[in-house]
Amino acid sequence: MGWTDRFSISGKTALVTGASSGIGAEIVRVFTDAGAHVIASGQSHDRLAALAAETGCKMIVADIATTQGCQSLVTDALAFSPKIEILVNSAGVALVGPVLKFAVDDWDRTMAINLRAPFLLAKGLAGQMIAAKAGKIINISSQTGVIALADHAAYAASKGGLNALTKSLMTEMGREIWSPPEKSGPMIESTPLGRFGEPIEIADMALYLASPASDLVNGALMMIEGGYSSV
Repeated sequence: MGWTDRFSISGKTALVTGASSGIGAEIVRVFTDAGAHVIASGQSHDRLAALAAETGCKMIVADIATTQGCQSLVTDALAFSPKIEILVNSAGVALVGPVLKFAVDDWDRTMAINLRAPFLLAKGLAGQMIAAKAGKIINISSQTGVIALADHAAYAASKGGLNALTKSLMTEMGREIWSPPEKSGPMIESTPLGRFGEPIEIADMALYLASPASDLVNGALMMIEGGYSSV
């Protein structure tokens, strides 16, 4: 098998959550460009429709904050394709604030989307992957799951629980949280690379993990954060 075949996902079917924006949308672009058949899921019909027009992906509007929403997404995805070989759990929510003032409802929503949903989707699709003796599950997490940050208790707990294969920081959600200079400045100064990551850099790692080149990678934690955790 040549190197182009080892890194190929051409003809494979992937389900990508959180595809309405940010990293999820970029993964859809990279995967479709690499020849995969992609089912893009998210909450924004308009953004998904624009992405479908751009890439040719299929789209499913779903609310994975609920158990029923996750089950419906699995059912609808399998209706598109009975053989889904790649699952990318990219959907996430970052509700931040001081622990003493943090609402229980916000804690529950964070856990539902960031932790329970990946579990339910993996559970719903793993059976047919096992039967086919082939499949990749890629969970997009955050360096916050390894290194605690102020006001991120729920987010860090959810991502720590997920213990993901890949780590990400800069999405539209991340930019909103980290855009104030008083927050972004110290973070960038503590990062050897001197900048935040971009969605395409996470998408490229997802492509590697989805391809045969990473077949020996199992349960690994990939730190994609410019060296922040190394200093």
